[in-house]
Amino acid sequence: MAYIPYATQTIDESDIKAVTEALTSGWLTQGEAIPLFEQAFASLHGVEHAVAVCNATAALHLACLALDVGPGKTVWTSPNSFVASANCALYCGASVDFVDIDPVTRNMSADALAAKLELASAAGQLPAVVIPVHFAGLPCDLQRMRELADQYGFAIVADASHAVGATYQGLPVAQEHADISVFSFHPVKIVTTAEGGMLATRRADLAARLRLLRTHGITRDPAELEDKHQGAWYYEQQRLGYNYRLTDLQAALGTSQLRRLAQFQRRREALAARYPRLLQGLPLALPAVLPDRTHSWHLYVVEVTDAAAVDRATAFARMREAGIGVNVHYTPIHLQPYYRRLGFGPGMFPHAEAYGRRAMSIPLYPTLSDPQQEEVVATLRRALTA
Repeated sequence: MAYIPYATQTIDESDIKAVTEALTSGWLTQGEAIPLFEQAFASLHGVEHAVAVCNATAALHLACLALDVGPGKTVWTSPNSFVASANCALYCGASVDFVDIDPVTRNMSADALAAKLELASAAGQLPAVVIPVHFAGLPCDLQRMRELADQYGFAIVADASHAVGATYQGLPVAQEHADISVFSFHPVKIVTTAEGGMLATRRADLAARLRLLRTHGITRDPAELEDKHQGAWYYEQQRLGYNYRLTDLQAALGTSQLRRLAQFQRRREALAARYPRLLQGLPLALPAVLPDRTHSWHLYVVEVTDAAAVDRATAFARMREAGIGVNVHYTPIHLQPYYRRLGFGPGMFPHAEAYGRRAMSIPLYPTLSDPQQEEVVATLRRALTA
């Protein structure tokens, strides 16, 4: 039996052609492929500005820096995410805290956020930035979070690493509400550049900061130079920045992938729509589908409920042994050893912890065939049997 991964990239001849053309264009980095990719992404996501970087972790770091996160400030995020959603605050010398999830959506709970903000306001300890995570591709309750941001004075960096192509209230997920949205192009994501990330924003001032920070804090723009009397060779480092650039090869691949985004989405949606029927009767909690937002279906995560004859660990091991590459997204960040040493521990975010004990991502990607999906479900049915 062939191995079926939980996710994988979808590459075709058009992608290979695009990368080959970039290889022979004369520019391997810092060429025209980068702005072309940024423009295509911005257009698809309804924003004026998109800034490509080497990965989404770098994007989160730059988003925090652009919003002046630093020592003495605090960032809040969801415990149900990859560690980068929290690490980015620590990179800037800030502190980090978490807001528990809604057990239905698995996203940061807007109610829990509102309650925590009220207490933090009374204590004079409000966050500078809140990073909600569009987990698995389902957008958070962005309108409510924007209202809270305006009330309490924090910025929103939406971690949309899972949500390329998702919509909220009929609009692309990055178009409104968040100050900056961050996307990932890792091979298992909706579209890939092998490694890569993107920052999307409506704000020209933030876009300018992000572009400066991704390239060592250096500018050659004559309008921005402090010393305007030098020659054409002159450049200035104006901030402490980083080398977080994307290459032209990656950008060319990304632009090619974006041309098939609608095709990818249709297949992901079709597979996600089949799963509830195929999984009917099994002791599983399935992903939420909400009427005011479009899920991008980066992941399809089931939860092994207490009604199951076996626990998640047993079911997981049986699936892997049978050649089905299930995974867990995620162990709550605050339970990682590093974060425990910062003072976090069990019991602090009970909904995220309960979800983390039960979660299992099952295969979902555009080239997964209907027979393969049926094999996944048949194997899962056996795995859940005592």
